[in-house]
Amino acid sequence: MSATTIRLTMAQALVRYLAALRTEEGDGTLVPLFGGAFAIFGHGNVAGLGEALYQYKEVFPTFRAHNEQAMAHAAIAYAKAHMRRRMLAVTSSIGPGATNLLTAAALAHVNRLPVLLLPGDVFVSRAPDPVLQQLEDGTDGSVSVNDAFKPLSRYFDRIVYPEQLLTALPRAIAALTDPAACGPVTLSLPQDVQTMAYDYPEEFFTPRTVRFRAVPPVEQELEEAALLLKNARQPLIVAGGGVLYGKAGAALQAFAERHGIPVAETQAGKSALPWDHPLQLGAIGVTGSPAANSLAADADVVLAVGTRLQDFTTGSNSLFAQAQLVSLNVNSFDALKRRGLGVQADATLGLQGLSRHLGSWNSAGQWLDRAQQAGHAWRATVAAITGKREVAGLPYDGEVIGAVQRSSSDSTTRDIVVCAAGTLPAELHKLWRTSTPGGYHMEYGYSCMGYEIAGGLGVKMAKPDAEVIVMVGDGSYLMMNSEIATSVMLDKKLIIVVLDNRGYGCINRLQQACGNASFNNMLPDSAPRIDFALHARSLGALSEHAGSIAELDDAMQRARAAPRTYLICINTDDMRTTEEGGCWWEVAVPEVSTQAGVQAARARYELDRQGQQK
Repeated sequence: MSATTIRLTMAQALVRYLAALRTEEGDGTLVPLFGGAFAIFGHGNVAGLGEALYQYKEVFPTFRAHNEQAMAHAAIAYAKAHMRRRMLAVTSSIGPGATNLLTAAALAHVNRLPVLLLPGDVFVSRAPDPVLQQLEDGTDGSVSVNDAFKPLSRYFDRIVYPEQLLTALPRAIAALTDPAACGPVTLSLPQDVQTMAYDYPEEFFTPRTVRFRAVPPVEQELEEAALLLKNARQPLIVAGGGVLYGKAGAALQAFAERHGIPVAETQAGKSALPWDHPLQLGAIGVTGSPAANSLAADADVVLAVGTRLQDFTTGSNSLFAQAQLVSLNVNSFDALKRRGLGVQADATLGLQGLSRHLGSWNSAGQWLDRAQQAGHAWRATVAAITGKREVAGLPYDGEVIGAVQRSSSDSTTRDIVVCAAGTLPAELHKLWRTSTPGGYHMEYGYSCMGYEIAGGLGVKMAKPDAEVIVMVGDGSYLMMNSEIATSVMLDKKLIIVVLDNRGYGCINRLQQACGNASFNNMLPDSAPRIDFALHARSLGALSEHAGSIAELDDAMQRARAAPRTYLICINTDDMRTTEEGGCWWEVAVPEVSTQAGVQAARARYELDRQGQQK
């Protein structure tokens, strides 16, 4: 080694570079940009990257998991809980270990969340050809299974020479930290190249502070947006995940209060405004509240802040089709959706700039009065639904949510609820109450069954002082539950509430709403009843089964006092849901069918589509 270079393997250089990166906390404190790496080793990464991770384990921790997809979910949740300011790397071997990461890569891409994927790859030398787990393509010798990551990555590179890290790593970090292009990055690492040495410049490993850019708005775009709002009589703000990632909660509240505009929240944006704020209308869209959806249906201008306007938010482009749209988004791709007026900017800077152009303009009047009354009435309804302690027959999700929340006097400020798929996202979107940005952690961009427990682990790693409560249906639990054992091993306590409705109740109801008979969704009576509590106990958790809401109240107290991960299972009604709220969602119904129910559903479908914005 000379005075200006240091000889390292490619894998050692990669880990050393990542370990040297820093970012600033809100108080100016410098912390590592990467919290470490999740790793499951195989022959494609154990000798190269595994050795490097061992060498730097004191400054770059390695966490062992039980499933590649799950550990990537945990890493994604870690980044989401940190509002994309900190992240984790994830490494797997070649072959099935790598392809197990593909679902998580798609999830991160859809949700605009950063995760660094480091799958092993086949030998560049091709000396052992084909190597174990190698995909052989008779038309392209350069292809491996890792090419499947290309459409799922914001940046992809295959490192075939050690010196390529000098350009690939800065580009990877730029993509991971870009407010608009943020998402998964894949660096494919051939196992022989991982072990090759190179004389790297020492300055390449000098600790560097990564700062997150806030994109300023263009004045002309602000002027045009302000003019639309000034002419509005019934404006509405739709707050999306960009409000949280831009740390714009305070700016949103100040803007809404100054200009008298009510706020509705998407799944990703829920917790942007405290649940009990007078201008808070609650959830919007297919899983929305009656307060938000009724005002959305009558709004003449909608200011969409940091939302990609997913179909669940817009009611498949039918909910506020009559309104003029102003879309404030850091990503131009999202800002231009639905032919709205786009304002490409950071949420905080955009709201502050727009407020400056609006001056003293305020929407005060009947619209504001209606919004406040509707919000107040909806909060009273939520209290009534979640306040039930005695239920005839099996409880439903809303009553379970109530028991979970009232088990703590500070649940709206300390608890973080984690969920992803099934019926629960609709119920939690409507009924969960939080006053803390990030207190509602929902993966609903990809709605990936199996995210819940792994995601809860990642949230707990990011927020160790919070009470992390995973609410999950029996179907999602059975898809992926192995990280219960990881949470016990890492001493990251979760409270897991399993709602057992004996199958895929959500899709079963959708199936019947489309006119079909119940088919292939619910477990037959002959199927054995799974003892989820006993299963969790076998993975090292504490657990119990609650037979009623009253028993769940008591069980939650024990769970909160427990020293390690605690699972509670409760049987729930597969047909009951919160009737209030919601709107149309387009699910295509067969044009031709022998079933009378499907024929009737098709007629309703064609009628409903007439309200859709084309």
